[in-house]
Amino acid sequence: MRHLAPLLLGPLAACVLTAAPAAAQDQARGDQGEARREAQAGNIMRSGEIEAKILPQMKGAEYLGFAYDSSARAYRLKFIKDGRVTHVDVDARTGRIIGRSR
Repeated sequence: MRHLAPLLLGPLAACVLTAAPAAAQDQARGDQGEARREAQAGNIMRSGEIEAKILPQMKGAEYLGFAYDSSARAYRLKFIKDGRVTHVDVDARTGRIIGRSR
């Protein structure tokens, strides 16, 4: 049985490694749909409104996109400048910056 362990663990590890990103992508898609529904209901700002407010403040940085966190009701905008990535967290209801990380 000991000699079968590497044969069994290889495919198992591959399944675990491929399942985790898929789950994260499904969550992200769910949050994006939630953002759309919340914005249509008037509960949060639309992503375009958030971008119009934040992008001018990030002079010289390249905008890479955003993600919406439905549990926090916040957008996370991602930028890169001089090889450094910066995340800007924005309250989806008010458009106010609530955090930055580098």
